[in-house]
Amino acid sequence: MTQAEAQLISLLLQEHFGEIVSRVGTFLIRTGSQPLRVIAKETDTPLDQVKKALCVLIQHNLVIYQMHKRGFVEYVAQCESCLRMLRSPRYIYTAKTLYGDTGELIVEELLLNGKMTLTAVVKKVADRLTEAMEDGKSMEYSEVSATFTQLADTHFVQRCPVVEEKDGTEGRRPPIPSLVTNEKEMFSVPRVLLVGRGKRRRSSDEDEGAGQSKRPKKDLDTSQDDGIYWQINTERFHQHFRDQAIISAVSNKMDQTSSEIVRTMLRMSEVTTSSNAAHTQPLSSNEIFRSFPQGYNISKQVLDQYLTLLADDPLEFVGRSGDSGGGMFVINLHKAVATLATANLESIVQERFGSRCARIFRLLLRKRHLEQKQVEDFAMIPAKEAKDMLYKMLSVNLISLQEIPKTPDHAPSRTFYLYTVKPLPTARMLLHRCYKTVANLIVRRQSETKENKRLLEKSQRIEAIIASMQATGAEEAQLQEIEEMITAPERQQLESLKRNVNKLDASEIQVDDTIFILESYINSTKTRV
Repeated sequence: MTQAEAQLISLLLQEHFGEIVSRVGTFLIRTGSQPLRVIAKETDTPLDQVKKALCVLIQHNLVIYQMHKRGFVEYVAQCESCLRMLRSPRYIYTAKTLYGDTGELIVEELLLNGKMTLTAVVKKVADRLTEAMEDGKSMEYSEVSATFTQLADTHFVQRCPVVEEKDGTEGRRPPIPSLVTNEKEMFSVPRVLLVGRGKRRRSSDEDEGAGQSKRPKKDLDTSQDDGIYWQINTERFHQHFRDQAIISAVSNKMDQTSSEIVRTMLRMSEVTTSSNAAHTQPLSSNEIFRSFPQGYNISKQVLDQYLTLLADDPLEFVGRSGDSGGGMFVINLHKAVATLATANLESIVQERFGSRCARIFRLLLRKRHLEQKQVEDFAMIPAKEAKDMLYKMLSVNLISLQEIPKTPDHAPSRTFYLYTVKPLPTARMLLHRCYKTVANLIVRRQSETKENKRLLEKSQRIEAIIASMQATGAEEAQLQEIEEMITAPERQQLESLKRNVNKLDASEIQVDDTIFILESYINSTKTRV
């Protein structure tokens, strides 16, 4: 855990849960597993507040607890889960893209609450959708449940691990979570009787009138899914992000039809392929042709030609694994992620040092080891400029220098000095800088908001007054008079603040895209080792 990661996690916890939870979570991140009393003492926080903070962190899968061999419980922070809070808006947007507003609200509720039962999610989402509907319509519980089942079938949501008591006689000790869960049961939705529809909030006057003619309504039967809690499967979302990056890369390199072929192959194996697998399940040409979207009028012969071109492409995103069934093909996931990470490294070098440095960087990636004279010749750059560029990149650890002595005395005149690029250490260094960049962006956004706090509060109060007056049917002149309480300079300042915050938010999302690619590359390298 680097200092930049710890700072970013502290800022994310503070932004999502407040000061006390951030203090407890940051302490666990920096010190490792700790018992309850030590956490309270070292953070100088009352014991009951520490307990509440730990409950919040455990509820959101940011902390786990385990039994020490001496008999007391220790709490351990989950660093990766904490960092994934940065990606929450992307999870919600993906669910909205794939499953509409209902899927968006399901994922949003699970992210807000950490863990929820099926009936609780269905009721909350149905009520929210009913509030947004017009003409007095209501959202059926069964429709929300059907979308939830689709999310579970595609593994975007999963059951939480079963909690088991290690020793029933020791009532004071909390239950220890069991990590052993049947994979099929993790995504199986229980059969729950879902009769009813979402309810709207009523005003006090409506409640009085409704109370006189109140009829018994059948609500959700919550007894059938007691003890079964659901959470977001972040690994499945990350698999989807990786697949989309691969599809986009193929589309940019070749054409739309090639990317649609790759999309079809990834969709056919998205549930059967592990997130850490090196390649997808082998698929025959006939299977791909049968699963191809109907909108593309493409013949089997043309599909085979495209598959051959993809398999022979230097990127090696698609590989052959056999000749049966018209040819067996796979997507080389680790190779694709490594290529995407390398492209990000090249882009960073080009943005920071210019196109000539990027040319040298690509040359070293391709040739592995080169002397300075060879770099000058291959890159076709004058000796003085090539030397300056190499030393610039060497000073920031983008490239490294390897000495190969001819004699044991390491005399400079009898030593080869070879420049090389080590992608994995370079990716780790740039990932560390990306964490630091996101932390700086969050601090800047908080600073911008804090400087204009009073103006924002004034704007919110006026908006609330206008909303209440519109609900009561106020005249246009009255509304305009309330709006004029914000002067022209204040309105201009609010617009400037909104523009700056939007830029900072967009920058966070863009940096997170780079973080995701670099993290995927580093994790795939660990898997191969």
